Amino acid sequence: MLDPRSEIYPTIEYRPIQPSDLEALEKIHLALFPIRYEREFFLNVVSGNGIVSWGAVDTSRSDDRRDEIIGFVTTRMIAAKDSEIEDLFRYNSSRKDLTLLYILTLGVVDRYRNLGIASSLVREVVKYAASISNCRGVYLHVISYNQPAISFYKKMLFKLVRRLPMFYYIRGQHYDSYLFVYYVNGGRSPCSPLAFVKMLVAKFWNKEDHCNPRWARCQESNILLATQSNKRMISGDNTRCHV
Repeated sequence: MLDPRSEIYPTIEYRPIQPSDLEALEKIHLALFPIRYEREFFLNVVSGNGIVSWGAVDTSRSDDRRDEIIGFVTTRMIAAKDSEIEDLFRYNSSRKDLTLLYILTLGVVDRYRNLGIASSLVREVVKYAASISNCRGVYLHVISYNQPAISFYKKMLFKLVRRLPMFYYIRGQHYDSYLFVYYVNGGRSPCSPLAFVKMLVAKFWNKEDHCNPRWARCQESNILLATQSNKRMISGDNTRCHV
C-alpha cells in the first residue's frame, strides 16, 4: 500500500480492458482470489466476448509499466428472468426484456489499496448500467467470510437482499453467500411503496394471489432472506463467482 502520509499520489485513469492486459489480469486474479479461473475467462474478458470490463492504470509511473492495469472490474449482462433475483422484479413481469448487470470479479493490487480505486470502478459499472434503458440493477455475490467486501458494498449503497446458505463449495467446504443489489432506472425492491401498490393492483385485477409468497419478505431491505436454491459448486475453475 502507498504511504498515506506521502503528498505524492498516483494518477489513476480508467479504461476498457484490452488484449495487452491478459498477462497482468491473470496474475492479479491468481493473487487475489481463492478460485483458479480458466484461461477462457480471461480471453473473454480481454476480447469483450460477452463481458464488459474496466481497468485502472497508474499513468504517473515513470517506467514502461504506466499502462499496466493495477485494478479491474469484470461484468456480464444477464436477463433479469434468468437471474437469482428475478422474483424481486416480478411485479413488472410484463417486461420480458429487463436485464441486470452482474459483477463477476473486482480487485485492486495490494500497493494501490485504500485510494478509492475500487469505488471508482464500481461507479463506472453503475453508470454503465444506468445508461442501458432496460437494465434495472447491478448485482453480485460475496462469500460470507469476506467482511471487507461486505462492508465495501454497503458503503457503496448496495442493498443486502439475500443470504444463500451453502452457496459456494470450495475445496471440499461449503460457504454461504450474500447477494447485493444496486437498483438503477427505476428498479426497486418489491418492498418499496410503489412496487407494493403495483403488486396490490395486479392481485386485484388478476384475482390470483401470486404475490403472497413474496410478501413475507417485505420487511426492511437490509433483512437477509435465506433460500436453498441456486447453489454453486466450485472446484477451483468456476468463473462466475464474485467472492
